[in-house]
Amino acid sequence: MKVLELSALKGVFEDVVDETVSYVNAPLFAQERGVEVRLTTSSESADHRNVVTVRGTLGNGEEVSVSGTLAGPKHLQKIVAVGEYDVDLALADHMAVLRYEDRPGVVGTVGRILGEAGINIAGMQVARAAVGGEALAVLTVDDAVPAGVLSEVAAEIGATSARAVNLV
Repeated sequence: MKVLELSALKGVFEDVVDETVSYVNAPLFAQERGVEVRLTTSSESADHRNVVTVRGTLGNGEEVSVSGTLAGPKHLQKIVAVGEYDVDLALADHMAVLRYEDRPGVVGTVGRILGEAGINIAGMQVARAAVGGEALAVLTVDDAVPAGVLSEVAAEIGATSARAVNLV
């Protein structure tokens, strides 16, 4: 189980520090920054045989979490939840996560802006708790979404949060 903890720490710090992050020095980066790490396990999952959830608290106090699993005989890596939203999307090298008020036209606007920037959408999942409430869109894309393009998308759709995720 220690490998899960080390992998999560390495992933967190790769975009935070200028130095090369390894499985050996990731715990040191956490210790230096007062980051508390706790690994807990549970044998309960209502929807999946195995689920790994990484939870964190941002500097502003916001809690974030992402859950993933391996699916099917080929053990495909899938994201199955972002925060409280259920999704079902293959893990990809480049992704974008958007939170916004649910309304018609948002998906088209996102597609138009990314298309104009030459970024191909490989997959997209939209989740919401209620019609007209907050919605979450998770996109897998072929290339990294530049900050300027992400800012344009966020402004056009009135996103309350827009994050690019690059796993390579």
